[in-house]
Amino acid sequence: KRGFPLLLAAGGIFHSQKSEVHLSELEKTAPERVSGVLLHISSLPSRYGIGDLGPEAHAFARLLAEAEQGCWQFLPLTPTSPAIGNSPYSSPSAFAGNPLFISPDLLVAEGLISHADLDAALSACSRLGCNLAAVDYDAVHIHRRTLLHSAFARNRHRLGTDGAFAAFCARHGYWLEDYARFVTIKETHGGAAWTSWPEGLRRRDPAALAAWDAENALALQEERFVQYLFFRQWEHLHGLCKELGLRLIGDMPIYVTHDSADVWAHPEFFKLDGAFAPTVVAGVPPDYFSETGQRWGNPVYRWDALREDGFSWWRKRLEHSLAMTDIVRLDHFRGFAAYWEIPAEERTAVNGRWVLAPGRALFETLRREMGQLPIIAEDLGVITPDVVALMEEFQLPGMKVMQFGFSGDLAENSNAPFHHLRESVVYSGTHDNAPTKAWFGTAGPEEKETLCRYTGCLVSRETSHEALMRLALGSVADTAVLPMQDVLGLDAESRMNTPSLPRGNWEWRMPPEAMRPEALRWLAETSHFYGRNRKNGKSDTNDVY
Repeated sequence: KRGFPLLLAAGGIFHSQKSEVHLSELEKTAPERVSGVLLHISSLPSRYGIGDLGPEAHAFARLLAEAEQGCWQFLPLTPTSPAIGNSPYSSPSAFAGNPLFISPDLLVAEGLISHADLDAALSACSRLGCNLAAVDYDAVHIHRRTLLHSAFARNRHRLGTDGAFAAFCARHGYWLEDYARFVTIKETHGGAAWTSWPEGLRRRDPAALAAWDAENALALQEERFVQYLFFRQWEHLHGLCKELGLRLIGDMPIYVTHDSADVWAHPEFFKLDGAFAPTVVAGVPPDYFSETGQRWGNPVYRWDALREDGFSWWRKRLEHSLAMTDIVRLDHFRGFAAYWEIPAEERTAVNGRWVLAPGRALFETLRREMGQLPIIAEDLGVITPDVVALMEEFQLPGMKVMQFGFSGDLAENSNAPFHHLRESVVYSGTHDNAPTKAWFGTAGPEEKETLCRYTGCLVSRETSHEALMRLALGSVADTAVLPMQDVLGLDAESRMNTPSLPRGNWEWRMPPEAMRPEALRWLAETSHFYGRNRKNGKSDTNDVY
């Protein structure tokens, strides 16, 4: 059997040692049927304009555990930028942590900043217009950068004798050094893309890099320190989740951003011309949803060069993600079998072509070096037999989305509940979907009628979220994950992302009143009713409901 329950984790952020875990031992304690919640860190309540890794994150983990949930899923944790729409799927690094998630409350609790610094941060939030309902990324970037600079100024003299900081830098040096350079060079040059930097820096001339390192030692140290703070706070949260029996499901985009430390540091792994501009870019072909397809613009991998290098970059990337989480969702999994390659000069995706990818060789290498791969394959959309074969060979569960399950002929609809597989992860909706109430409000009459016929009762907009969540929790799929917006019964105003919409995405924040046990009462009772999150046939925690 492929798929869940997958409980393998790859050690800690600072002390990553591969864990030797026997599946038979896991099966004795792991619930066979698991449910949980999808909520990104940015959506947590906080006083500072964006959710972070502080007290509210810890409280939310405890809230999920009290509601007898087994997993917490979130979006990529890498840095975001207002210049590219604040999307967590478009980042200047595939490895770094998002500084916006560093908790001011934890910084003052550790003595890294003063209460006066904290008060100044709160005043800045108020002055810049931060609010509890939505993230204002421009404002948050301003005040969080100021706060982190204060933390570094107060503590930089201690870093030379801080053994944990030295160990962190040594462990993560393979990406941290180039990331720190990338950030500082970019800032010095007014945010310009790396392809327009001075020749020596653009081409990574060793003498130019050495000169940069010497002249900007303090700024580089500050970037290392900021990453140290993020990963230390993340490890504390991950440790709490382990104690609570709560598995963390991360998210990894298949592609990286062209203007990133990754492409600058490893141009040999991407299809670029002599000036380092992409010759081809990624996307998807025209389909039912778009007659011109989607031109994403990410540079495409040179898979031949990655294979010659033993896929070491991919191995490091996956190991890094699994040190932070317990399971990783791989976005656009079909691209590991074949990907849509578009000439860079094309303005749409129409004139692209399918190119085979060495997914089998990649995952063979990863499995040989890392063992069983705790990966969810994002297999939404039109999936061909080669993608299915790749998932089956490496025992990777796919995804089912209830909002897609009631259109057309159900006999041909793989998302229809009676087509679900046990080795699947089922969602009522994803971060790219509208909350279920909003979905129902825009669904066609045939789709609504099909849902009513399937459930055998009248479904309205007000009851649609419970109907789809109940179907997901009752599915044969081993794992069910529900967006927090559906758990709270929210409508269109709480949508996280509308694909292809350039502005206004990734801003939703959960209301503070949702941080109460009563908000998860229905989820706790219903997941329990459908036999989820139990060990040896019993509830894993006290039945507080």
